[in-house]
Amino acid sequence: MANKYPRLPPSGISVIVVGAGFAGLSAAIEADRKGHSVTLLEKVSQIEEITRFGDIISFDTNGSKAFERWPGVVDAMEAVARQTTWLDLYHHQGQFVTRQSFLNEKKWGRRINGHRGELHDIVWRHLVDRGINVRLDTRVEDYFESDGDEEKGIKPHAGVVIAGSGERLVADVVIAAEGVRSRGRKIVLGFDENPKSSGYAVYRAWFKSDEVAKNPLLKHLVVNGDTHQGFIGPDIHFLCSTLKNGSEINWVFTHIDDGNIEESWQFPGKPEEALKYLDGWCPLVHELVKSTPEGRLIDHKLVYRDPLPTFISPKARIALIGDSAHPFLPTSIQGASQSIEDGVVLATCLELSGKGNIPRALRAFEKLRYERVHKAQAMGPKTRERWHKADWNQVWKNPTMIHLEREEWLLNFDAEKDVYDRYEEVVEQLKAEGRAKL
Repeated sequence: MANKYPRLPPSGISVIVVGAGFAGLSAAIEADRKGHSVTLLEKVSQIEEITRFGDIISFDTNGSKAFERWPGVVDAMEAVARQTTWLDLYHHQGQFVTRQSFLNEKKWGRRINGHRGELHDIVWRHLVDRGINVRLDTRVEDYFESDGDEEKGIKPHAGVVIAGSGERLVADVVIAAEGVRSRGRKIVLGFDENPKSSGYAVYRAWFKSDEVAKNPLLKHLVVNGDTHQGFIGPDIHFLCSTLKNGSEINWVFTHIDDGNIEESWQFPGKPEEALKYLDGWCPLVHELVKSTPEGRLIDHKLVYRDPLPTFISPKARIALIGDSAHPFLPTSIQGASQSIEDGVVLATCLELSGKGNIPRALRAFEKLRYERVHKAQAMGPKTRERWHKADWNQVWKNPTMIHLEREEWLLNFDAEKDVYDRYEEVVEQLKAEGRAKL
């Protein structure tokens, strides 16, 4: 099975990836494509623990470029993805405001919006089919790195310590991709720090639309195929969409975090509690929340990390990617895509550097990613403020004020091509800064 996938000749570079979320899977698959030897470590004992929960996740055209290079993946994703090319926006009391079309983005690539668990399962199955070495039920408690000792015959390396057994695994490079609580952040920063609340939390729901189709107030959302709409109000935005020809529906809304929930993806929510935040909102929104079956609602605290001064360890053999490096607010609509880009860029930098220049590869990776990631990250708070603090007197005169920003520099982008185009230039910049050894 593994031999059916194209990959470059063996590079001799060994890579440990910690975390099997989208960032970790991307890094592992891309490293395998480039001929590196990969071991993926994941703390859950069964991958279903990751795929069981979740709601809508979005990969924009810049993120989906990688999927097109993984045989069979993007077509499998599109088969379960939402089939819309627009977003209809409403005032929170129910008045239609504007339709934002995304049709002109087709020339940049594919937009993939679907259930987080289903899309993750597609990527996971591709990784397994490639024959990549995976160790589940393996929790990393610490990271380490060394320049080696030539006299003692110890080569430069990085590694991890496995919780419980104390086992030490070693590779040429370690990629920390296990999220906002990554233990890899300590070796990069030099100290422990905890995530902060962003001041907001999110209710998320996903369920079959059978009962919705019977509700006169809601049935138009599901009986004519897939739909996508958002309702904008003070300090809250409520988004809902239908998929699989309207047979499944999901909704999500961001609200002020009143401290009633813990920092857990799987904290159960109750529709009656969610409705308390929606006083004065239109009947459609109320009916949709009420229609949510028991056990299908999650209340999730949005955590925040201060921007890091660097994504790499002092000896440049350990790299943070995805939420470990740069957690995004959902309103950026770029967190997932940027995590995919991270894996693509790091694997390609390792390809171009070769085994003897691992630190150069990681420094080039950071140079290629740092400004772009933070520029994309800043779009999240901007969109949230544009919606939550909307001046409706002005919006009614110019409805496009509440459209999402869809900029070509961000969306019309191929991360792999960018590395091939700019790697040598970036290395020369690093040399000038005294940061890349020949």
